[in-house]
Formats: sequence, C-alpha cells, structure tokens
Amino acid sequence: MSLLSGAQDRFILGDNAFGLRPDLSLVASMIEPESRLLDVGCGDGALLEFLVKARGCDGRGMELSQAGVNACVARGLPVVQGDADRHLVDYPDDTFDYVVLSHTLQAVYNPRAVLREMLRIADTAIVSILNYGHWKARWSVMTRGRMPHTRALSQPWFETANIRPCTLRDFLDLARIERLDVGRAYGIAKEREVTTIKRGFEGQSNLFAEQAVLKLLRPEEPKKKRRGRRSR
Repeated sequence: MSLLSGAQDRFILGDNAFGLRPDLSLVASMIEPESRLLDVGCGDGALLEFLVKARGCDGRGMELSQAGVNACVARGLPVVQGDADRHLVDYPDDTFDYVVLSHTLQAVYNPRAVLREMLRIADTAIVSILNYGHWKARWSVMTRGRMPHTRALSQPWFETANIRPCTLRDFLDLARIERLDVGRAYGIAKEREVTTIKRGFEGQSNLFAEQAVLKLLRPEEPKKKRRGRRSR
C-alpha cells in the first residue's frame, strides 16, 4: 500500500487499501505512528480506522451525525457524538498529539474558536479545506453569476454544509491572525495531483488547488504559562 508517491514538491497520490479520500491520504502521511489523536468530524471513520489499524495510533473520534457515529462503531472505533463548536472544550489541555479536522472547519459556526480549542488540546492540528479561490470556482461565479459549482464544490448552496466558505488565502490569513505556525502544506487538484504549498507562492496555490491540507502548530507560549502544562 502506498499513500504517497513521486517527487517531494509535486507528486501523484498513490492508491491505498483503505480507500481514503485524497485529502485524508495526505492527512495520514502527516501523522506519526503510535500517536494520540482526535479526529473531529470523522464521518464514517475511514481515516481513523487506517490510523488505528495500520499506524498503531491511539485514536478517538467525534462526529455530529448519528449515521456517522453508527458507521464508526461498526468499524470498532471509539467515537462519540459531538459538535466541534461546543464539545472540544470538554477535553483537558494536551490530551492528544494531533487533532484532525477534514472538510469540517467551513461547516462550523466559529472557526477561530475551534482552531484555538484544537491547539489547546494538542500542539499540532491538521486541517483540510475546500478552496473557493480555485480558478474554476472563480470562473463559475463570473460566468454564471451564481455560487461556485465545480467538481470539488458539487453541492448547491442550499444543501452544502459549508456555512463559512473561504479561500486558501483566507485560511492562511486566519492562521497569521492567530499566530499559528504553518508546517507542511499541500494543494490538491484533479483529485490526485498534489503540489507543496510554499511560502511566497500561496497565490499560485490559491488559484490552482481545489483542496488544501495544512499542518498547524501551536504558537510559542511564554515560559511562565508553559510551566503549568504537564510534561509530554
């Protein structure tokens, strides 16, 4: 099984036995084996199952829909029904090594607060988003005069869960406002074509990436505040 294949800066996603969605394959590649993690908005549990069974991770899930929770339980996964906007506050500081949020940030009411909570309970967050700045989305709005309708943004505006649509550059602006360090970052086009998002070239990625996957690191804290945290 190969999640990733090809060159470092530009490559084609390989096949995987777990049938992971393209962005989830990239998320999985960013997580160290045997890590503690929480998958928020874990859906049917495909990513969580891979990380637990193939990578030996101590994984937990949170999912809003009852159907998703049922699917995860059927896979034998420890998942609770919960809402990212309300229930991340229930976890103590530094409970996990990673918190994952895939195609979910744009569906929450307060993305800024959710990111803060994610990086309170873990020092690393991995987020995947749909990019409304992709050239096809821009062309769709310009020529049709309606909300974007593309392969990646296939649902009509009145059915989509994305109540906070944003572009890749919008998201990077939020990361800067929150003083978050952006680690590895990838743009995905045509489902399998992946390009590393480099500093200074975000505009190019904003134009050509249909989706983006980014690793976010907790901002450095003053030493006085860090003393109260348990050792890791």
